[in-house]
Amino acid sequence: MRERERLNLGWRFTLGHAGDESRDFHYRHDRSLVKAGEARGAAKPDFDDTAWETVDVPHDWALELPLVRSEDREIVEHSFRQIGPDFPQHSVGWYRRNLDIPESDFGKRIWVEFDGVFRDSVVWVNGFRLGRHESGYTPFRYDITDFLNYGQKNVVVLRVDATCYEGWWYEGAGIYRNVWLTKLNPLHIAHDGIQIVPEVSGEDAVVRIKTEVKNDSDELVHSLLVSSVGRSIEQTTIELGPWSSTVVEQTLKLSKVRLWSPEDPYLYVLQSVLKASPSSEKDVDEVRTSFGVRTLRWDKDKGFFLNDKPVKIKGTCNHQHHAGVGIAVPESLHEWKLRKLKEMGSNAYRCSHYMVTPEFLDAADRVGMLVMCENRLPGGSPDHLKQLEAQIIRDRNHPSIIAWSLGNEEHTIQWSIIGERIGRTMIRLARRLDPTRMITSAMHDRGFTEGFMNVVDVQGWNYMKVGSIEKFRERMPQQPIVGTEESSAVTTRGEYLDDPVRGYVKSYDGRTPGWGTPAEKWWKYFAERDWLAGAFVWTGYDYFGEPIPYKWPCTSSHFGLMDLCGFPKDLYHYYKSWWSDEPVLHLFPHWNWFGREGEPIDIWCYSNHDEVELFLNGKSLGLKAIERNGHTEWKVGYEPGCLEAKGYRNGKCVQTVRVETTGQPIRLRLNPMRTTLRGDGMDVIQIDVVAVDEKDRVVPTADNKVRFQVEGCADLLGVGNGDPSSHESNRGPVRSLFHGLGCGLIKSKPASGLAKVVVTAEGLMPARIDLKVV
Repeated sequence: MRERERLNLGWRFTLGHAGDESRDFHYRHDRSLVKAGEARGAAKPDFDDTAWETVDVPHDWALELPLVRSEDREIVEHSFRQIGPDFPQHSVGWYRRNLDIPESDFGKRIWVEFDGVFRDSVVWVNGFRLGRHESGYTPFRYDITDFLNYGQKNVVVLRVDATCYEGWWYEGAGIYRNVWLTKLNPLHIAHDGIQIVPEVSGEDAVVRIKTEVKNDSDELVHSLLVSSVGRSIEQTTIELGPWSSTVVEQTLKLSKVRLWSPEDPYLYVLQSVLKASPSSEKDVDEVRTSFGVRTLRWDKDKGFFLNDKPVKIKGTCNHQHHAGVGIAVPESLHEWKLRKLKEMGSNAYRCSHYMVTPEFLDAADRVGMLVMCENRLPGGSPDHLKQLEAQIIRDRNHPSIIAWSLGNEEHTIQWSIIGERIGRTMIRLARRLDPTRMITSAMHDRGFTEGFMNVVDVQGWNYMKVGSIEKFRERMPQQPIVGTEESSAVTTRGEYLDDPVRGYVKSYDGRTPGWGTPAEKWWKYFAERDWLAGAFVWTGYDYFGEPIPYKWPCTSSHFGLMDLCGFPKDLYHYYKSWWSDEPVLHLFPHWNWFGREGEPIDIWCYSNHDEVELFLNGKSLGLKAIERNGHTEWKVGYEPGCLEAKGYRNGKCVQTVRVETTGQPIRLRLNPMRTTLRGDGMDVIQIDVVAVDEKDRVVPTADNKVRFQVEGCADLLGVGNGDPSSHESNRGPVRSLFHGLGCGLIKSKPASGLAKVVVTAEGLMPARIDLKVV
């Protein structure tokens, strides 16, 4: 039977050197390209790696590299980290790990699989060079069956070279996604070999299944494939010659089907079982594949339809980054981050601008988040098409995915006849692999008549300010349009004045780069036009790199509606007001303006109530109506005390919020994501750290340095505070609070018991929490 285990724990790691052979273990003198199995240096099986650092993956070695102040565009975009072509001493990493393969595994097919390595990796097993994989965003795998020492020591080695960039954002470096060891019977279901296509008819559905079965043996085999969903079962007899494969087509029927949607993300499970022979009870392989049943439709006049109901896309674009870990985002954080977006009222997510980890898409299926998957780099060459193919084949069974995007803002080709040809080639491949979804590309419009727009199903529009959506609709009235990227409003959590020196942007909606549009302006425009299917805000979360509008000292962006820790900014509440069904009454800024008594302060309120009345220390400052998809504001002379807002619907007060002048911080408070971890050595939770005063109110100006101490069955993985200009360590254990908030990431050990987390700060009462590791 199939066995699949993570190889995430216990790797050895050290830096190599992209320009100095003597510091790169003489990689270019390696003999494994000359004679099979004759690897040299660090790729040699008996190389002594005891002096190397022990790390677990996911791992991003670039996040703790030194910063360098530079005007070089690519260094700026990559978070000022000393990695890339100018920094050969930091741009190559080596990984080694031992494998225990028992003698009983002889006769199985054994694969090592990498979900993501940034970038340009070479892999050896026991001194045999298996291959090279350049892309930092697509998965790859090697059959290592022939190279193993069964019942003896085995060694996997990777050399990872992050010298070249693939994007214009922080890209990290290393084995930053899961690594797997898969053991298979020679007769097995192929990797990513199941395609599920549900077709809805009234209350029922027909599920069409294609399953690729492989026989990696010297024998002629007869087998039975049993596919089932609940009580619906189909069996097919198979005959396979030696070293061959076949695709089995089957059909299952589901009655009174439950449709997948963001409101009800119901998942069915297809169980695919392969028998040793048609008459045998012995199973030789089993794969369980979750899927959802739903219909998709894009309309030129009414936008996007899910299950024949119009759905306005209220989306965000995102990189897969997080505080404390960079690109090596732990599996458990994906669902947590998606749920925070859903709490805001968002229903869609654009994967910018590359193939994401499979655990993210699993989480999107469970949570009920519509997803636009995006290809990293368009092209018609075999290498480019192979990347697109890998994405579609791996991910096409996810009900959350509603469209494929060919790429993002390909300025050289998106308006050219060459680009049009490339687009047609890519779309031919995409349609063959998945005929069920529409294809788009995220692009600007310059009034050209050639390019991607002539071949995609849905026009992806990046920024209403760039070109004219109205004129495009007149030119191409039959094409649906979705805003693949919008707004680019920049704000810094907790800041209410622009500060170019420290690199902070005030939180009031209004500032964007030249191509952007403030949140309120763009959303009003899209909300009023049914023919616009909706849009994706740039971005849901801040991310490392691409600092705009300021450069140094900023190491991360300001675009997010939440910061890198997941702490909401004020603008988050604008979208929550008009994207969610929850009553919202959000008042800002804070009311700790010591030394500014009597000065006018801009008070904004995001709310979906009819009217809001503002009070200062009990005195009414007026009742104001809330325009749909808008906000209201006052200018108030500062005096310490209490700002109070009351929200009214139909003349009745239904909600009240207060913003008070706080005292000085006296203690810390911990808010954990949860208090139980899996004892597998890989589970991670975030614990938020809050500085509070004597009345347990968050102190919005607190910037105390806090120290994390973790004992028992867990370790500190990383720290953060959401400050886009922080140059403190992301690994900890010390980090300053930023506007009263910070966080620590706690990772379980492979053990059971308790973990004690204590956070201290000079002059403040410490905080402690006990976590259960099971």
